[in-house]
Amino acid sequence: MKVILTEDVKSLGKKGEIVEVSDGYARNFILKKKKGVEANGKNLNDLKLKKANEDKLAQEQYEAAKELGKQVEAGEVRMTIKTGEGGKAFGSIASKEIAAEVKEQMGLDMDKKKIQLKETIKTVGTHEVPVRLHPKVTVTLKVIVTEES
Repeated sequence: MKVILTEDVKSLGKKGEIVEVSDGYARNFILKKKKGVEANGKNLNDLKLKKANEDKLAQEQYEAAKELGKQVEAGEVRMTIKTGEGGKAFGSIASKEIAAEVKEQMGLDMDKKKIQLKETIKTVGTHEVPVRLHPKVTVTLKVIVTEES
């Protein structure tokens, strides 16, 4: 019997796949526990429409990420940090502070998890910070750090 999986089944397949299983396994396990549905005409058509919709949504998210990436690369964020004698910084700037400044200065909502900062910024100057907006879209944000007066 052919079955469309509605969730991942270990050693059988992933959600959305069409698999061939024995009639007993399908009736007693997959259909009974609602881990899949029978692969008839209606269900196959529903699966095709669902995949087309998911592809369309993924493309829209990719386009939106590209547009946001253009705005991020065009702008810059200015931040200050306290410094002592010899230009030694007190504290550091983390991705959380950068995300807050992006929202305040550029008006863009950005999740701190998207900012790919290897380590916190502890020096004055211009820093190039990679921002991953989408699995296929990574842009660089210019962060200018100055001394607090």
